[in-house]
Amino acid sequence: MKTNKLETVTLIILLSIAIVVPFFFGRYLLSVAISVLIMALLGQSWNIMSGYAGQFSFGHAAFFGIGAYSSSILYIDHGISPWIGMIVGMIIAALVGVLIGFLSFRYKLRGDFFALVTLAFAEILRVLFNNTKALKGAGGILIPYKTKWTEFQFASDRTFYFVLLAMVVAATVFIAVMSKRKFGICLVAIKENQDAAGALGVPVLKYKLIAMAISAAIAAMAGTFYAQYYGFIDPAIVFAASISVEAIVPCIIGGAGTLGGPLLGALIIIPLQEISNSIFEEVNGLNMIIYGTLIVIFVVFCRNGIYGRIIRKLKGAES
Repeated sequence: MKTNKLETVTLIILLSIAIVVPFFFGRYLLSVAISVLIMALLGQSWNIMSGYAGQFSFGHAAFFGIGAYSSSILYIDHGISPWIGMIVGMIIAALVGVLIGFLSFRYKLRGDFFALVTLAFAEILRVLFNNTKALKGAGGILIPYKTKWTEFQFASDRTFYFVLLAMVVAATVFIAVMSKRKFGICLVAIKENQDAAGALGVPVLKYKLIAMAISAAIAAMAGTFYAQYYGFIDPAIVFAASISVEAIVPCIIGGAGTLGGPLLGALIIIPLQEISNSIFEEVNGLNMIIYGTLIVIFVVFCRNGIYGRIIRKLKGAES
C-alpha cells in the first residue's frame, strides 16, 4: 500500500513539474519536451500490449503510421477535422491490431515469432503507402498550417505541448485504472503463464485482442499528433522501424509493465539523444546506435528497468 501511495505521489510531482516547466522553456527546449512526450505516449501504448500482456511487438510503427495517415488524408482530401480524423485513425488502428492479433494467436504465434509478424506487417504498410498514389505515395503529405484549434493547429508550441501532455496523462491514468481491475490482473497472469491463466478460466484470446486494440489506438493517437505538429509525413518517416524502436526503448529503460517506466525512459532517452547529436553531428544513425547499446545494457544488467527496479526495492523494503 505504501508503495502504491509513493508511486502516486511521485507521478503527481512529475505532472506538476511538467505543467510548470514549459513556461520557462525557449522554443528549442519546448520542442525537446514535446519529443519526450511523443516517445512517452508511444511507450505507454507499447506498454499495454507488451509490458502488461507480454505480447512483444516490434511493429508499432504500423499503428503510428495509420493514425498519421488517416487524419491527414481525411483532412487534406475531405476537409474533415484532424480531431475527428484522429478518432477514425484510432478505430482503424484498433481493428488492424485485432486482425494481426487474431491471425497470429489463432496459429499460436508467441514471443519472437509474434514480434516478427508485427515487424513484417509494419514493413508491408510502409511499402504499400510508398507505392500507392491514392495514399499519396513516396511524396508524402504536407499539412497546411492554419493556427485554428478546430484544425488541430495552434499558434504556439506551448499549446501543442499541453494538448500532448493531456494525451499522455489520459493514457497513464487509463493504465493505472486498468492495472487494478480484473482486465489488467488477467493480462499480467497471461504474461506470466498463458496456459495456466487459460486453465483457470481467463479468456486468453479475448483479453489479448483487447490489449492489442487499445495499444494500437493509443499509438495511432500519437501518430495524429506527430502529423499535426510537424506538418509533414511520408511512409519513410511514420512507418519507419525507428518508430517501433522508440516505442520499445523507453519501456526497456524505464521498466516494462510499470506505470511510470515509459515516462522515465522517455525523459532519459530524448535528452541523451539531443546531447549526443550535438556532440557528434556528423555521425549518421547515432540515435539507433544509442538505442541498441542501451537495450543491450538494460536487458543484461537491469531487466526490470530503472523505475521497475526502484518499485521492486520499495516492495521488498515493505515486506
